[in-house]
Amino acid sequence: MHLTKYFLPVLKETPAEATIASHRLMLRAGMIKQASAGIYSWLPLGFKVLRRLEEIVHQEQIRAGHIPMLMPTLQSADLWRESGRYDDYGKEMLRITDRHGRDMLYGPTNEELITDIFRQTVSSYKDLPKTLYHVQWKFRDEIRPRFGVMRGREFYMKDGYSFDMDRDSAIHAYNRHMVSYLRTYERMGLQAIPMRAASGPIGGDNTHEFLVLAETGESEVFYDRAVTDLKLGNRAVDFDNVAQVAAICEEFTTPYARTDETHDTAAYADVPADRQMTARGIEVGQIFYFGTKYSEALGAMITMPDGSRVPAEMGSHGIGVSRLIGALIEANHDEKGIIWPEGVTPFHVGIVNVKQGDSAADAACDALCAGLEARGLEPLYDDRDERAGGKFAGMDLIGLPWRVTVGPRGLANGVVELTSRRTGESEELSIEAAIDRLAQIYEGL
Repeated sequence: MHLTKYFLPVLKETPAEATIASHRLMLRAGMIKQASAGIYSWLPLGFKVLRRLEEIVHQEQIRAGHIPMLMPTLQSADLWRESGRYDDYGKEMLRITDRHGRDMLYGPTNEELITDIFRQTVSSYKDLPKTLYHVQWKFRDEIRPRFGVMRGREFYMKDGYSFDMDRDSAIHAYNRHMVSYLRTYERMGLQAIPMRAASGPIGGDNTHEFLVLAETGESEVFYDRAVTDLKLGNRAVDFDNVAQVAAICEEFTTPYARTDETHDTAAYADVPADRQMTARGIEVGQIFYFGTKYSEALGAMITMPDGSRVPAEMGSHGIGVSRLIGALIEANHDEKGIIWPEGVTPFHVGIVNVKQGDSAADAACDALCAGLEARGLEPLYDDRDERAGGKFAGMDLIGLPWRVTVGPRGLANGVVELTSRRTGESEELSIEAAIDRLAQIYEGL
């Protein structure tokens, strides 16, 4: 993509309303633009990252055997009254009345709606287990939306719902989600620690939040430093293997890690003193097992082998896709701007032509673009007639992990300069070698 053909309205000044790094940088990098309090338009650069994160979420959910679908943003209030949860969200739930006087709501979550779908279509244990999920815009009418996409009113979220015939099967679904989430976050370049947490208005007695450590996190967290050394990596996982999945969950949840809501001072005291850590954490996902809370209330019954009728065992599992972008930036930035991990970057590499209009430099940049695109990579070529310093600053701001600098001096020696945004280290390579190096970096991502 040539920058002169792209829409990237970067800001030179930091907007006064932006108080945390992710909000400042998303506005300055032209990723979002506020439409009203807590509601944003996603501009092309931000939208590319949003879609990339959604793609990773879909890939890992499908790998775990979960089935994608899509439910509406507007829901009937009658379902929520039937479950007894209509008043639990208070004024944070946006209530709407249609032209016929029917009470509607802009869904903050979908437990009621998916249970209604289930009860009308599934009646036998033979049809279980099932896990359905979707990625959808949701709304929560925050009294004071702040911190950009970290606490907005409209947000993009993956939420999934599992249905099982008994508790053991439901716990396996819970564990399966935990493992799939661990891999999802690692692919994004994040370490999201599963921490025992409170269930809130969703309900249930078993829940973990996934938190990214950051100074701007909304929760105080207490954890054993050993948990930060754990990695799922590329190990093969058979999601139908109950014992294997449970063992991975035990590995990641045995070290002490809790939010302030569930902190147990006595258990924390058992952690060796040199491993006791406190920090702030940003919640980017949560998994719940809540048993029959909704299936009982809504009559989602299944026929068992002995002919008895029992309510389905259920769980729900969410990932804040739009919030993840804020968390990624909070964990990956410096004084110059964003530093995208390779797995989520909107463009794989930025190309800076330091002497636009020079025939050799222009031709080399065109060759780089063509070579990279032929290898499945997407470059952003700054072909503006601007001074080199401004181009470098712009690339640093938007945070592409790699930059190739092209100029007459280097070309005279047959080389371009490849620079890492994270380390600042540079090396001189031929155009072909630079393309090969970048292809190797992104192989498998």
